[in-house]
Amino acid sequence: MARKVFHGKRSQLHQKYREGQEDQLGGLGIVVNAITLWNTRYLDAAVAQLRAQGQPVREEDVARLSPLGHAHLNELGRYSFPTLEKTTGLRPLRDPNTETAADE
Repeated sequence: MARKVFHGKRSQLHQKYREGQEDQLGGLGIVVNAITLWNTRYLDAAVAQLRAQGQPVREEDVARLSPLGHAHLNELGRYSFPTLEKTTGLRPLRDPNTETAADE
């Protein structure tokens, strides 16, 4: 995931001084941690929703989920920030039965 986030200038450090390189890597670490937290919260919400709908979710499958997935990251495009649900602070989960622009 860090390689995808750190895509500028061919994923190479270009600061001449060690302090500048440490700043670049520190910033990358913050972004990777934020993405990991985001993914963890939404994986938990998705599993909880499946269980609430009566879908069987095995613990051994949940144990294999990883918050390091990054196929959904849009590192070069436009961003939109929809209103979050007041009860959970999360945006609504995507309905897999509904076709979206991302699926096209």
